[in-house]
Amino acid sequence: MNEVLNQLFKEAMSVVSELKTRFGEGVIVYSQYTKDETATLWIEQKNLVSVLKYLKSEIIFPYNLLYDLTAIDERTRKNRNDQPKSDFTVVYHLTSFERNDDIRIKVALTTLHLSLPSITSIWESANWYEREVFDMFGINFEGHPRLTRILMPKSWEGYPLRKDHYARATEQDPFFLTELMRTSEDKDLKFKPKDYGLETSSDDSDYMFLNVGPQHPGTHGLLRLVLQLHGEDIVNIIPDIGFHHRGAEKMGERQSWHTFIPYTDRIDYLSGVMNNLAYLLSVEKLAGIDVPEKAGVIRIMLSELFRIASHLVWLGTFAQDMGQMSPVFYAFNDRERIFDIVGAITGGRMHPSWFRIGGVAHDLPNGWEKLMQDFVNYFPKRLKEFENAIIRNSIFKARTVGIGVYTTAEAIDWGITGSGLRATGFNWDYRKKRPYSGFENFEFDIPLGKNGDCYDRALVRMEEMRQSLRIIQQCIKNMPAGEYKSDHPLAIPPRKDKTMVDIETLIHHFVGVSWGPVIPAGEAMVPIEAAKGSNGYYLISDGSTSSYRTRIRTPSFPHMQMLPLISKGYTIPDLLAILGAMDFVLADLDR
Repeated sequence: MNEVLNQLFKEAMSVVSELKTRFGEGVIVYSQYTKDETATLWIEQKNLVSVLKYLKSEIIFPYNLLYDLTAIDERTRKNRNDQPKSDFTVVYHLTSFERNDDIRIKVALTTLHLSLPSITSIWESANWYEREVFDMFGINFEGHPRLTRILMPKSWEGYPLRKDHYARATEQDPFFLTELMRTSEDKDLKFKPKDYGLETSSDDSDYMFLNVGPQHPGTHGLLRLVLQLHGEDIVNIIPDIGFHHRGAEKMGERQSWHTFIPYTDRIDYLSGVMNNLAYLLSVEKLAGIDVPEKAGVIRIMLSELFRIASHLVWLGTFAQDMGQMSPVFYAFNDRERIFDIVGAITGGRMHPSWFRIGGVAHDLPNGWEKLMQDFVNYFPKRLKEFENAIIRNSIFKARTVGIGVYTTAEAIDWGITGSGLRATGFNWDYRKKRPYSGFENFEFDIPLGKNGDCYDRALVRMEEMRQSLRIIQQCIKNMPAGEYKSDHPLAIPPRKDKTMVDIETLIHHFVGVSWGPVIPAGEAMVPIEAAKGSNGYYLISDGSTSSYRTRIRTPSFPHMQMLPLISKGYTIPDLLAILGAMDFVLADLDR
């Protein structure tokens, strides 16, 4: 570890002295160095709640965002260095906006006692995260209001993210759905209000329970919402998620570092290569790979192009949810223009999987500048048309202004990031606050709202598209010369011009692509500003050709958890406005 890393590590660990002053020298069992230089502290279970309460609300410049909560099955891990002994580790990833800093709190567990106190009394957003850890690892959280499976069916046996759980269906006997099993599954799907602590009647009338989804156009995918209604007013909502769960994190632990790249495209499947970027930044941090400047600018250009593509889907479908039939066709037509550019540059369209470890798959083709510039010249006029037809429409405004309101404090407590957080007036964007891939060299503004309602969330995204155009324009004018991929030996695959002229590189290409690179042991996560909020891949390498632990922190998961809070007191038509303004993707939510 060189002097620069030492200094960064010391700065990140400044919170250690604050914790020791408050709780004593023994509060921290072990201070772990990680490749992303995030302060990572192991504490004993008995101190967990008091330490987290202190970090959230008592420390100067608090860590008030629970960015993520997950677990690790340590039982087959080989490279743990001096970390405390544990069979399972629960990881709390906290963010301080005032400090612009993160901290990881880790707690060691043994197989004989897989239990921790719940922190749902500290962070509202911990509810679903703890349920997910229980669902995937079988770890209990004492005091949790309703610790049940959340992504897997009630009838599922085992805990999928444990290392002893099978990874492929072919590892099991063929599946047969018997009539008895069908009856049992149907019984599990029946909604029972008392299971959720819901009353069936009020003083003056009975409540009605209404299923919305899982097949309903307003839910934009396989999402089931059970509405508790008092007349037309929403009393409560129980989201039922997991219909789109495909085990993406499990797949990340059996694919090689390189071959997992296409799987990331299918997480937020509207954002294309932006998913690649979040994953690869963490891989490159683990591997110590510096990406060439040109590769970084290319990545930014394509990512911002996909941000616009994603926002166009949101805009068209949101307008359709509000009763406008035409805008969705125009929005999707403009998205096709983007896909034509993406196809010309990458060879793919919706899921190009074009970014690579160390850079991008190949250099920009001849004529790319004209394709990009034509779109940059064309799109501002179309944005004005969208604003006139949709955003300024009196019916659209009537259905979105003052609907689904939440404050900055509520947004942070529930883990809201991205446009939803900025719509409350809070200025936070990872591209500005923690520039990655060279964003520090670009000029652009961060659009902010004021009221935190559906309308402001729409205004923010509209302006974000303009800012993305500004960034793309700078990429076109200032595309640097140089290489499109690093020469680092772990960059996969090597550049083709070298592969075809020297045998050593050809062998490296063959071995690297067939087996995958061996990434040095360590752990890292680099959060990015994705189209729907903050996206981050928490990766742990055991010094192998595959990730030991792949944790995918997506924005849609905490956003959907907040739905019941911001829908209470509204009506069903308002619910469709709230869902549309949220801009979620089910694969991003369920993974």
